[in-house]
Amino acid sequence: MDIESVRCACCGLEEDCTQEYIENVKANFGGKWLCGLCSEAVGDELSKDRREQDGIEDAIKAHMAFCRMALSSPAVKVADGMKEMLRKRSKDKVKPEIPSKAHPSLLGDN
Repeated sequence: MDIESVRCACCGLEEDCTQEYIENVKANFGGKWLCGLCSEAVGDELSKDRREQDGIEDAIKAHMAFCRMALSSPAVKVADGMKEMLRKRSKDKVKPEIPSKAHPSLLGDN
């Protein structure tokens, strides 16, 4: 197995991967290699908009624009991307209502 260093087209993070893995990722993303986090973010964007295969390029461009907004190192961009992805996903979920605790004197257990 040949290991090759490859740079993410979105965030610039470098990873060491097998050639087979690199080719599989590129096949899924229009010839561009994306790190795991950016792959997830692009996939999340695609599922959110229910875009078809031809929308991959638009989703990649949108995520690339997000990555360019951060002016720090690739590692910080990855962390910021993760925060943004989690923030978006948490907005989609309904937060369960947390019952307030009643004061013991109101429970009648005196």
